[in-house]
Amino acid sequence: MQHRDKIILQKIISEINVGTEMLGNSNLENFLQNEMLKRAIGMTVINIGELIKNVTDELRTGYPDIPWKQVAGFRDITAHKYQTLRMEDVYQVVVDDFPVLKEQLSGILSQGTD
Repeated sequence: MQHRDKIILQKIISEINVGTEMLGNSNLENFLQNEMLKRAIGMTVINIGELIKNVTDELRTGYPDIPWKQVAGFRDITAHKYQTLRMEDVYQVVVDDFPVLKEQLSGILSQGTD
C-alpha cells in the first residue's frame, strides 16, 4: 500500500470516529430535532467521501468489497442536495455503515506496509 493511501485511510477512520462520537447515543428522533448535529454529521459524511475520492485506483481494485463508489456518491448527494437529503438516511449511515467501513479500513491498514 502506498504511504498516501495509508494516511488517507487513517484520516477516514478518524472522521468515522468523530461522527460516531458526535452522534453518541442519540436516537433517530433526537438526531432529527438537532439541527447542529445534523449539519455536523453531514459535514463528516462529506469529509469521508472526499477522502475516499483520493484513494488510489490500485487500492480500490485491491479491495473491491469496499463500497468506494457508494461512499463517494453519498458524499456528492450530501454536498449538492443537502436541502432535500433524507436525514434518516444520514443517521442510518452513521449507525449501520460507519462501523462496517471502519472495520474494513482498519483491516486494510493492519495488512498494509509502507
